[in-house]
Amino acid sequence: MKHVFVVNPSAGNGEGAIKVKEFLENTENLPEWEIYTTTGQNDASSFCSEYCEKNKDEIIRFYACGGDGTINEVVNGIVNHPNAILACYPCGSGDDFVKYYGGRERFLNIEKLMNAPTMPIDLIKANDRYAINVVNFGFDACVANTMMNVKRKPIIGGKNSYKTGVAKALFTAMKNSCKIYADGELLNPDGKFLLCTVANGRYVGGGFHCSPKSINNDGYIDICVAKPISRMKFLKVLDPYTKGTHFEDFPDVFTHRRCKKVEIEAKEGFVYVVDGEIITDRTSLTCECTHLSVNFVVPPEK
Repeated sequence: MKHVFVVNPSAGNGEGAIKVKEFLENTENLPEWEIYTTTGQNDASSFCSEYCEKNKDEIIRFYACGGDGTINEVVNGIVNHPNAILACYPCGSGDDFVKYYGGRERFLNIEKLMNAPTMPIDLIKANDRYAINVVNFGFDACVANTMMNVKRKPIIGGKNSYKTGVAKALFTAMKNSCKIYADGELLNPDGKFLLCTVANGRYVGGGFHCSPKSINNDGYIDICVAKPISRMKFLKVLDPYTKGTHFEDFPDVFTHRRCKKVEIEAKEGFVYVVDGEIITDRTSLTCECTHLSVNFVVPPEK
């Protein structure tokens, strides 16, 4: 088996890349390994795909060393390559996907990670791209766009990026327009909504428990649609949304479905977000569950 560490040098202010390199270079008796340092957006996807093609006869364990965006790029590089396995060394600002398994600490022992078992999990195919965690739009798309602009700034960036994005979206994205279907059922007959999250994972924005009922290997995706509400009510909803009790606490605001397929129709171009990566100028979006389509490394809890 080949062990390939795909390192995003800018994730977590670069500290993660340094730790990975220092550990590998200074630890004896590890399996054979190599490091690839990414050079820009989508570089990890291209590298992983080409690597799989060149090494079709070998099992390759790719370690996404970065945040959720790095995991997404590696996923899109290895999907449909049966010789590839996905592992994760989470060192980004949010690391939302691994919260499904309890958080980043479970994944930071590299030696255990290299020997840990794998399990097949689902992905979401969103038009021509795959997501491992969430696809979201509406209020959250505005939040994500702001996050991209402030994530490296002091105080308002880093772990506070999501909260900064929420503050801006409160004034610019409280009512959005498109029709949302879950397995053919129209969830918002008036065509209005506040936010929509299509989920395989459970967390977004550095710790908001957006989809507490998601199971990432059940062959279904979960969709959560929030109706337009006042800013005052939004502030009341925010704490339950953080804790994951919003379905029970505000059933008049949130609609939840578990489904195989989500379809979005918009009259004008809209923005949606795939694992934190922003995609613009689309008038339609189709999300489908691709069941057990990637093998993911899950270390023991202890």
